[in-house]
Amino acid sequence: MKRFVEGEDRSQSTLFPERLDDYVGEDNPVRVVDVFVDELDLGGLGFSRVEPLATGRPGYHPSVLLKLYIYGYLNRVQSSRRLEREAGRNVEVMWLTGRLAPDHKTIANFRKDNGPAIRKVCAQFVGLCRQLNLFTDASVAIDGSKFKAVNTRDKNFTRGKIKRRMDQIEESVDRYLHQLDSADRQEPSRARTMTTERLNSKIETLKNEMLRLQRLEAQMLTTPGQQISLTDPDARSMATSGRGSGMVAYNVQSAVDTRHHLIVAHEVTNSGSDRSQLSGMAKQAKVALKTDKLDVVADRGYFSNLDLLACDKAGICVTLPKPMTSGNKAKSHFGKQDFRYVKEEDVYICPAGERLAYHYTNEEKGLTLRRYWINTCQNCTIKDQCTTGKERRIRRWEHEHILEAIQQRLDENPQKMRLRRETVEHPFGTIKSWMGYTHFQMKTLKNVGTEMALHVLAYNLKRVINIIGIRPLIAAMRAA
Repeated sequence: MKRFVEGEDRSQSTLFPERLDDYVGEDNPVRVVDVFVDELDLGGLGFSRVEPLATGRPGYHPSVLLKLYIYGYLNRVQSSRRLEREAGRNVEVMWLTGRLAPDHKTIANFRKDNGPAIRKVCAQFVGLCRQLNLFTDASVAIDGSKFKAVNTRDKNFTRGKIKRRMDQIEESVDRYLHQLDSADRQEPSRARTMTTERLNSKIETLKNEMLRLQRLEAQMLTTPGQQISLTDPDARSMATSGRGSGMVAYNVQSAVDTRHHLIVAHEVTNSGSDRSQLSGMAKQAKVALKTDKLDVVADRGYFSNLDLLACDKAGICVTLPKPMTSGNKAKSHFGKQDFRYVKEEDVYICPAGERLAYHYTNEEKGLTLRRYWINTCQNCTIKDQCTTGKERRIRRWEHEHILEAIQQRLDENPQKMRLRRETVEHPFGTIKSWMGYTHFQMKTLKNVGTEMALHVLAYNLKRVINIIGIRPLIAAMRAA
């Protein structure tokens, strides 16, 4: 007779209870978390309460709470309340913490109070990856991505948003006043009285809202970015890739190894632009990799003359496209790339073969620019393809050779742009998927930086497990 697979009787007692260790296999990733934290010098990293206090109730050792958080972020459980529940029902967590079950307040306070130390733990794991020779290429891709903040768009105010809201209120008040005038011309009745009371109540509510917006506007104008967020004061409204869309978010920058897609360095900012982030991220990656030379690839959003100069001085070789901000292409005119510079003679050769000579140097937006032009453009046969002015002028930055070298590298290796996209966008997509495509759990730039460090640590940990395996990783941690 056929039967189903039968489970054990819940009321059956056993003479020798099974050990927790029997439920956790040797190839279980939770063992990596256990060994990794046990090998850390938590006191040296700056964790509080590493040594027990002489008086008061005994507290939890920071290693227990750190293990709990790393396990949680590895398994898409970032909430302190959910971690509290997992500690009471998850066998792996019971094994990891020794059946300890901290309450959610204790768990949340640990993450909030040990931010710098948690970020050092993330950097420590990058150091371990370096010891495992996972960064032999010394090549990274840099990019930024917007991650939602706790703050909603309705509780974020900019100058334009406040003005639009005030205009809407004024239109509504005018409409209600017009309705009041119409009601006054009607015969007295109970319906007219109720209508008048309702409209007066709405007008009063709108006037109070107008006063609130005026106070917020005064407060907003005193802030550096002229923007204010009520729930998370450090969150900022940022444009996203979708046309006309945006979100209240943080801009997370990362440098990702092009070989194994490991996050070498990261930083959370509340600047919506990537323009001034390149040199800082590249230098962080160079320090993390402990290398003299570093290859960096980024997109055109990072193009900044001063940042590229800083990278060149630091021995960082950058490849990125230059944004086409000139309107010459739209007009079907020759671009600057169509003019050839002759270094020995310090002149530009135009497409017609004429020589544009140097005339003077000036300062513009912190850059020293040299100006070149020629006075014979009026008689040129292809002038209509070049300029509508009297002469075509070319400006050259004093460090233009750096930009020319970058363009040459891009022309010789066009596939690097595809490499950048395949490298740096993968970690962002993975982490956002683990987050459930929702916002950060914490508020303020400092705390969000701590939360992002846990995400990065969990991502790198899982990547290394997939690359070299659990047992070799455990052996390397113990030998480090």
